[in-house]
Amino acid sequence: MIITPPERLQVLPPYLFVEIDHKKRMALEQGVDVIDLGVGDPDLPTPEIILKALRVAAGTPENHFYPLGRGRRDFRLAVSEWFGKRFQVNIDPEQEVLCLIGSKEGIGHAPLAYVNPGEIVLIPEPAYPVYYSGTVFAGAEPMRLPLRRENNFRPDLQALSSSVLGRTKLLFLNYPNNPTAAVADLEFFEELIAWCQKHEIILVHDMAYSEIYFEGEPPPSVLQIPGAREVAIEMHSFSKSFSMAGWRIGFAVGRRELIEPLARIKGNLDSGTVSAVQVAAKTALKHAEDIIPGLVEIYRHRRDVFVAGLQDVGFKVDPPKATFYVWCPVPEKMDSTSFATQLLEKAGVVAAPGIGFGSAGEGFIRFSLTSPEERLMQAVDRIKTVGWK
Repeated sequence: MIITPPERLQVLPPYLFVEIDHKKRMALEQGVDVIDLGVGDPDLPTPEIILKALRVAAGTPENHFYPLGRGRRDFRLAVSEWFGKRFQVNIDPEQEVLCLIGSKEGIGHAPLAYVNPGEIVLIPEPAYPVYYSGTVFAGAEPMRLPLRRENNFRPDLQALSSSVLGRTKLLFLNYPNNPTAAVADLEFFEELIAWCQKHEIILVHDMAYSEIYFEGEPPPSVLQIPGAREVAIEMHSFSKSFSMAGWRIGFAVGRRELIEPLARIKGNLDSGTVSAVQVAAKTALKHAEDIIPGLVEIYRHRRDVFVAGLQDVGFKVDPPKATFYVWCPVPEKMDSTSFATQLLEKAGVVAAPGIGFGSAGEGFIRFSLTSPEERLMQAVDRIKTVGWK
């Protein structure tokens, strides 16, 4: 019997980070000392205070059962308290918080929760690939919204035709942005929410990098805008802010009418997030002000060293204001794939080609700052030896 993959899988491009990992492993097998700046997987260990809470919770029998439902009540209370303190927004822990198996899971399931087959989902480009794959799995029609450097990597929503808007149900956005590291302010969100209300479009705001910022005011939540609850749901993650990528936990916040459909999808497809991990995440939120600044300072120093090195080589790259990514223009007369290939083959450095985040990412390459400073400096030295200009 020949197994033919369904169309929904055939139309998906290879998942970017799986492809990067495959090329890296091939180089390692050939004896190359690879410096991996491709995947945004925090190298800093999970703080001990979080691990201690996890160990205790894992040994508690009451946490050995299925963690069904929207998340432990004490976890949802911690989310509500943290959100109020961080964003000055009141969140009902009973009806407006949903625990996720990482924000990626919530993002991937969002089109299933909100969109009918054939309806349009607007996807920023370049973007986290899951926006597209979740849309395809839901049978919806993905439509790209280019993010251009000259527009501060924000979408031109006014360019959309009335025929497109009439079929559009959902818009994905992500600030601070992966991969461009762009940030958004309250003024932009005010215009965005008004636009979504006018056209009756649901906004799914991916805020996985909310706490990784280096300059200016802390990145705002879209829910700080009056009226945002009517149209917006926001996804948050513990992976980046607390170095908890391996524990797989995040949360969604929004009004009950937007939380409920996503909760129903999850109730049918998974059995919840591990209870002990929820306890650990609750501890992380309780101690956020003690944990996050130290992690951010490490990324800030890495950013400064690495960007200065790239600029010294001749790259016209801007220091990111947030996230732990450097979105770097590739050398003239090269595309992002060939540049990434030469980086690996000539310098032993892995980076993510911009085309992997969508066609609007062409002309750029993404470096991740999730490697120790000495490895970042080695990467710059190797790139300098190759001599790109």
